[in-house]
Amino acid sequence: MGMSMAAGRKSGRRRRGVPRYGAMADINMTPFIDVMLVLLIIFMVAAPLLATGVAVDLPQTKAAPLNIEQKPVSISIDEKGQIFLMDQPVAIDNLVDKLKEAAKAGADERVYVRGSKAVNYGRIAEVMSLVTGAGFKKVALVTEPEKK
Repeated sequence: MGMSMAAGRKSGRRRRGVPRYGAMADINMTPFIDVMLVLLIIFMVAAPLLATGVAVDLPQTKAAPLNIEQKPVSISIDEKGQIFLMDQPVAIDNLVDKLKEAAKAGADERVYVRGSKAVNYGRIAEVMSLVTGAGFKKVALVTEPEKK
């Protein structure tokens, strides 16, 4: 009976601690791919948040959204009345000079003015008068579409 149990094994002796197969020299790519997919998702979610620039609470209107082929020159006015040109703070005295530097097409460049609904309308009108007085004719106010 003792012989029948030992007969199932190939050898009664086996070296302990030595694997049956040789060492594997390949890199396991699964963790690397998992990390890359997580980073891809993070960047896909974060990219639209970075594109908005200065956080401004825009008023809502029934106007249709505009088709934009290229990134326009943008002037933002936050709740405190501070002025930003292309996400960079600028003093009102330097606004026209900085705007002329930022406009690639000169006076034909489209300029968007984004004003918070909490800011005084006089401040927005002051900025718009400076922009139009500098020779820019394509000046538009940016609003949010009305939510239904």
